[in-house]
Amino acid sequence: MFPLLRPFIFSLDPEKAHELAIKSLKYNIIPKSFFEVKSEEILNTKLFGKNIKNPIGLAAGFDKSAEVYNQIFKIGFGFVEVGTITPRKQDGNPKPRVFRLEQDLALINRLGFNNDGSEIIEKRIENNIPDGLLGINIGPNKDTDNMVQDFLDCAKTFFPLGDYLTINISSPNTKGLRDFHDKENLQKLLSSINKIRRESNFNKSFLLKISPDLDNSSIENIVQLSLQNNIDGLILTNTTDRNREDLLDEKRNEKGGLSGKPLRNLSTSFIKKFYSKLKGEIPIIGVGGVDSGETAFEKFAAGASAVQLYTGMIYKGPTIVKEIKKDLINILKEKGFKNIKDVIGSDLN
Repeated sequence: MFPLLRPFIFSLDPEKAHELAIKSLKYNIIPKSFFEVKSEEILNTKLFGKNIKNPIGLAAGFDKSAEVYNQIFKIGFGFVEVGTITPRKQDGNPKPRVFRLEQDLALINRLGFNNDGSEIIEKRIENNIPDGLLGINIGPNKDTDNMVQDFLDCAKTFFPLGDYLTINISSPNTKGLRDFHDKENLQKLLSSINKIRRESNFNKSFLLKISPDLDNSSIENIVQLSLQNNIDGLILTNTTDRNREDLLDEKRNEKGGLSGKPLRNLSTSFIKKFYSKLKGEIPIIGVGGVDSGETAFEKFAAGASAVQLYTGMIYKGPTIVKEIKKDLINILKEKGFKNIKDVIGSDLN
């Protein structure tokens, strides 16, 4: 029904449409079986020590306050990442702050980590045990005096609850956040997180979410620090505040992070660069422009162990993951792959 509803949905302000989507998912009555596909076992894999039905995840930014992650599992996603969550409740930046670039199949957002805060969300997750692999994306409050401490406070809260935690150092919408890509700042942050991980005795994975706007020297530093500090995964990439030159939509110069189709090649290029340096020692989750079996396959072939999407679902609706699974299975069979794990890095092997 989404193609019929899309004109109405796109007539709404993007945030109003998002609120409607969250409410609809809460009352979702479509059976889980509707989103299953034949031969899905070819997509079975393991991610961060947990078996999952497929390596297609929903990226952080959709279920910001962990309200509907179990409903999202039901529509076919193999894993879900909630957040970004900050220690204290935060309203985010002034509206309007989300813009559809329909001609470019893209979004620009400058939301600013709007969420219900760690105290409320902690209780919400405790009372709603995840039905699948759950990632929790954490970040600092906008008005904090100490970003590192905010990360640590969130880590202490959510280490017991998530299968993995994502340290979000890459949003372009929080002043000073991307400074953590600098070698000295990142080492300080990762050392502190590792200390909490040891003291808490929670054997959970933690990941870094990386900006696509880095130069090659920064990539080298992040690879080295990731290996030295036992990072369990990298998410490549977040949104970009660049890459506007070839966009068609009149809203292309709005301030904020650009996502969707224009990020496709940029993020895939980053995956190849990181994979060639990491040599499979740290799994990569590929994000940016994933909206079909073809675009998902190219991320795996570039070196991703899993993919995430968000903007693609805005344009194609909740059945997008079902269509991606069907197309991806056909591509694997046509190319002679027996399992999705065999595709990882095949472009570089």
